[in-house]
Amino acid sequence: MKLALYQGPSPAGDVDEALQRVDTMLAAAAAAGAGMAVFPELFLPGYNQPDLQRALAQQAGGAWEDRLAGLCRAHGCGLAIGWAERDGDRLYNTASCLDAGGTTLARYRKIQLFGPVEQATFAPGAAYVTFALGRYRAALLICYDVEFAHHVSALADLGVEVLLVPTANPAGFDAVPDFLVPARAAEARMIIAYANLCGHEAGLDYGGRSLIAGPDGVALALAGRGETLLVADLAQCDGLDKARLSTQAADRRVI
Repeated sequence: MKLALYQGPSPAGDVDEALQRVDTMLAAAAAAGAGMAVFPELFLPGYNQPDLQRALAQQAGGAWEDRLAGLCRAHGCGLAIGWAERDGDRLYNTASCLDAGGTTLARYRKIQLFGPVEQATFAPGAAYVTFALGRYRAALLICYDVEFAHHVSALADLGVEVLLVPTANPAGFDAVPDFLVPARAAEARMIIAYANLCGHEAGLDYGGRSLIAGPDGVALALAGRGETLLVADLAQCDGLDKARLSTQAADRRVI
């Protein structure tokens, strides 16, 4: 299976622009043979847009997901993407994963809210979600979640092999894509796709450096600072020498 990962600027509240970008990049991902494309955190309506998140957030199964499902069907490519979800009087920082036929495979609410703005805007999620992605068992986390080893370890214990992570990592935090994400992938013997924003939005600069890390911690594909579409064939991990992969999960001792 080929996996695509889109790194680009935030649509900054322009929902029509966001959906047009999804349309364009899904077409490109499908042309490259990808079965799934991963987009950044809160791509609808934008990450550093708390007022618009409150005003525009939608219920699950609303117009945004309907439109995204149609784009998946049109291009024959699945999609994982972050968006602002409203459930009653609460907002959630949510990611959905849809298959190539537009069926929703999973919705996940971010557990680890980062900083005072997120914490003032969203309620935290409280559950993991796993699902089938081709021949792989997959799951979603969102940005800050993946920096906590126990979340990735818990998903590995559930049999997860591929982790999709929509992200909005600011500039100045390169240690996350450069060190933490590869370490999490190696510790858990898991493929991690970390899709970040780049550019500038409402006073916030993003760091880019999105990557798809293999279960040995080595990057299958790595972005720089600018807009790009990464594509990697996950099957290249099949030939890894299992004897050289981490045995931490089996060897772990608790005292």
